[in-house]
Amino acid sequence: MSLWKIAWRSIQQRALASGLTALSMTLGVALVVAVLVIYGVLDKSFKRGAQGYDMIVGAKGSPLQLVLTTVYHLGRPPGTIPYQYYLDLSPGGRFSDAVRAAVPVCVGGNYKGFRVIGTEPYYFADFEYLEGEQYEFAEGRNFNAGNYFEAVIGSTVARETGLEVGDTFRPVHGLDAEQGEEHEPFTVVGILAPTGTPNDRALFVNIEGFYLVHEHEEEDQAGGEAAGDETVAPAGATHGGDGEASSGGRPEAPGTEDEELEKLLARQMTAVLVLRKDPMSPEFDEPDVTNPLALPRLINREPDAQAVEPAQVIADLFGGIVGNVQTILLVLAVLIVIVAGIGILVSIYNSMNDRRHEIAIMRALGARRVTVMMIILCESILLAIGGGLLGVLLGHSLTWAFSPMIAEHTGVIVRPWEFQLTELILVPGLVLLATAVGYLPAVVAYRTDVAQSLTAGA
Repeated sequence: MSLWKIAWRSIQQRALASGLTALSMTLGVALVVAVLVIYGVLDKSFKRGAQGYDMIVGAKGSPLQLVLTTVYHLGRPPGTIPYQYYLDLSPGGRFSDAVRAAVPVCVGGNYKGFRVIGTEPYYFADFEYLEGEQYEFAEGRNFNAGNYFEAVIGSTVARETGLEVGDTFRPVHGLDAEQGEEHEPFTVVGILAPTGTPNDRALFVNIEGFYLVHEHEEEDQAGGEAAGDETVAPAGATHGGDGEASSGGRPEAPGTEDEELEKLLARQMTAVLVLRKDPMSPEFDEPDVTNPLALPRLINREPDAQAVEPAQVIADLFGGIVGNVQTILLVLAVLIVIVAGIGILVSIYNSMNDRRHEIAIMRALGARRVTVMMIILCESILLAIGGGLLGVLLGHSLTWAFSPMIAEHTGVIVRPWEFQLTELILVPGLVLLATAVGYLPAVVAYRTDVAQSLTAGA
């Protein structure tokens, strides 16, 4: 009979005590797995939200605050920047050599707690929400640049508010919850397919309609006129006879009429999302061409604006704050596992008095001291590994059970069979822990006096 089988029979003889000991290990390991999975979900959710563009130009202030506001629709923006920066980053502008695409973003108002974002229709054409993944519409279409009161909503917004294509909604003043007076209604013309990004929880409206309904608010908060009584479409948008404009129009600084340009420059916006060109392109070998790598430095010299790279900001956030929280939680979880390991030690050690006669018989039948010692270590390892495997199963089952809620709030779908690479250290870690805690009772078994134990059991 193998040593593992003998150890398993010994566990079966003390099923209740062994089961409770393994349960404590199960709960400890489940907590470790839950911490790892939740951190992985957060990391995946935040990093996928920062894709699609590689730079954000916004007001001076906290880079993290700017990223959270424009990318994740959380918190309040640090301020506003002049519309001129959008023209500078658009075709014909002073920074346009380094820019592949630039889209304006205006944050303000909400509908039933969901952020309302003013932008241009090519937001959904020029950017990808993930590498190689384009925005798609589950229903309807993109809003048209010439129809000022059209809107596109995220999948979560549609599900939770019940809005459908053709419905209207009235944004209200404020960012965090409904408050103040209602603005003019917007008509839903499209519902985005789920992306797993914060955009699932946002409503995107035509920026021209946004300026109309926030006209007085911008005058109070930004201290300047945002738009006149007559709405001005972006320069470069061509109107047809039916009053609709091409969704691909871009503003161009050269050739803009003075009156139109003056009205545009009076505007303020939250940020401009920028996708830079490949800095290794031969065109950037020319001395008078702005290299994409130099663009953040040039913009940060400006008195009113800053350029931040969202991927770097999120990496710093996770490395400096979220990562530290994960470390603390992991330390606490590991301590719980160690306590469970000590429970294995206590359980086996307390059983040694009852097993002295059994060990003595094994020794009398020819078992060596080392063999007896190995049986105790095998028993400790079986309890640790068995409890650990159940803990991994329990941890993933719990996160999977809460996956609908996680998907609703983060957009990340959690599947029970998705494992974190760091979980691979659990098995060797548990073996080492079981060996360490099983060593003391194994030594006791090793030192068992055969004659004395046999006499005492007679």
